[in-house]
Amino acid sequence: MFVAGVAAIILSKLFKQSTKVPELLKGVKGLHGNILMVIGVLLMLINSLFFFADRGFNYLLVSPTGHMSAVMEQGIKWRGFAKIDKWQKYIDVKVVSSQTESDLDELEGVMQPIPVRFIDQVTAKGHVSLRFQLPEDSPSFIKLAVKYRTMSNLVNNTIIPTVREQLINTGYMFAAQNYISGEAQSFRQTFEEQLKEGTYAVNKLEVKDTIYDAIDMTTARRTIKEIQTSYIVEKILVNDIPKRIPHELSENNIIVSQVIVDKIDLEATFKQRLEAQRDESAKRQLEQQMIETAKAEQQRIVAQGERDKAEERVNQEKEQVKALIAIETKLKQEETNKKLAAIALETEKLNAMKVKVTADAEAYEISKKVTAGITPEVKLAMELDRDVKVAAEIAKIKFPETMIIGGDEKGGTPLESLIGAAMAKQLQTSKGN
Repeated sequence: MFVAGVAAIILSKLFKQSTKVPELLKGVKGLHGNILMVIGVLLMLINSLFFFADRGFNYLLVSPTGHMSAVMEQGIKWRGFAKIDKWQKYIDVKVVSSQTESDLDELEGVMQPIPVRFIDQVTAKGHVSLRFQLPEDSPSFIKLAVKYRTMSNLVNNTIIPTVREQLINTGYMFAAQNYISGEAQSFRQTFEEQLKEGTYAVNKLEVKDTIYDAIDMTTARRTIKEIQTSYIVEKILVNDIPKRIPHELSENNIIVSQVIVDKIDLEATFKQRLEAQRDESAKRQLEQQMIETAKAEQQRIVAQGERDKAEERVNQEKEQVKALIAIETKLKQEETNKKLAAIALETEKLNAMKVKVTADAEAYEISKKVTAGITPEVKLAMELDRDVKVAAEIAKIKFPETMIIGGDEKGGTPLESLIGAAMAKQLQTSKGN
């Protein structure tokens, strides 16, 4: 654009000074030349009047009069001959352990592993990845840009030292044993809070734990075996709110967008101690499991013994119940037999009394008959003789070979009449004899 403007000015001057007008400019009048000159000047100055703001950047504009302003949005913006300082809006800082990593060119800040010492005197190397954002309001951004002048100065002299300091301070608030036991998330959260709002003001308390030897049975005393010293960090509270100590990030309104604790590489001796503790813990757990198994086996044996005793007790009680039932049944049978015998005795007595009564009645009857002159034996012999004779006479009867069967008014048959007549006649003959 600048070249086009210069060319337009030169052409306009040549058009005014030269008496011979080139063939190309023969149709151009004086007014047209002025217009071309203005256009050329505008084209030459357009870069000083406007600029294009890229995405992801903030711009500090210093006008010729010394007035400063900020452009924090993308697009074509008014410049007005101001000087422009370009600042990257997002700043990535990361701890790298090797210079061969592929993303080094995309990082604004590169750090070495940060030495961390926990409150229990265990050392470690901290690896973190962070992203920061420049202030979102114009006054804070202008103040920061004036204070630090360049992005490199801000990153290397402020952001990286602050990150190292806060990670080290966070390490002083935790014990390595607690860190590996489940407080890693709390460690990361505390580190982030201190970066965003300032360092916690804390008190460090020393706690001593005395470990004694076993009691000496001869002297009935025990001696001190070891005194273990531990530390507790407590946050200082003001109106129940933790007291904070501002740092450069919080004072300059630099926004902490992302905090990642990649790893805390503990010292080798502590790792070895952890392995020994792990092996010892595994051994204790195994022994505890064996103890629990033995207890379970013991309980199982006791339970089986109780079950067997209960089963034997139940069987014996069953046998006792059977014996008692048999005895009770036998007693009931004996009682029933006694009752039946009593009933039978009474029956026999009644039968005997009946026989006696019958005999007495018969004797009485015989005595009466004797008194009348006929004994029962005689009467019986007479009746027997009579029946024998009647049967003999019936056998002698001869019936007619031809017989007319008819009936009388009373319903009797002729055969019956004839038999009756013959028997009557025979009886009469017997009486006559």
